[in-house]
Amino acid sequence: MSKRYWISIAAIAAVAGIAGMYVGRMLVKTDLPPLESGTQMPRPRTLTGFSLLDTHGAATSPRELRGHPTLVFFGFTHCPDVCPTTLALLASVQKQAALQDTKLAGLKVVLISVDPERDTPEQMGKYIASFGGDLIGLTGSTPEIVNATKSFGVAFARVELAGGSYTMDHSATVFALDSDANIVAVFTPPLNAAALTRDLARLAPILGKS
Repeated sequence: MSKRYWISIAAIAAVAGIAGMYVGRMLVKTDLPPLESGTQMPRPRTLTGFSLLDTHGAATSPRELRGHPTLVFFGFTHCPDVCPTTLALLASVQKQAALQDTKLAGLKVVLISVDPERDTPEQMGKYIASFGGDLIGLTGSTPEIVNATKSFGVAFARVELAGGSYTMDHSATVFALDSDANIVAVFTPPLNAAALTRDLARLAPILGKS
């Protein structure tokens, strides 16, 4: 079998392991609201430090993600299918969630690139602008992107293609952060906009806390 197949299997296994850990913790705490498309953390998980660049070239760390609830997704601008589909869905959810609860009116959507070679701040800016909504694009050097993926527990790998090009295999998990930039829930594919919006409404008291 191809190298890409095994990389994909490894990435899926990593995500499954993370999700399994979260679910295992959920089994010992039963007073959490049930979610349709994800799992709530038994307690908020603090992100470890990383520093990326936004579309204007300004340094962004977990500190800059405080003050509002946030949905975080890892991907890249040359992604042919999963990334644009997910971002379009999240942009729609962002609008609908604001109508569900005022605590979600400031909900942000963040795309963190796993392709530092091609995803400059300028490229990220052009890409996220095509989806509408209040989207934030973050990129950076390879070491800092690795730091970010480790902080969230995301798997990714570069896959060489015929002709000298390449693509990126990556986890498709969506992370929900509260206003203190702590992970409070994780959502795994397949994602449904209506279900995700309802889940965010259930989480609103936690996501939108001051």
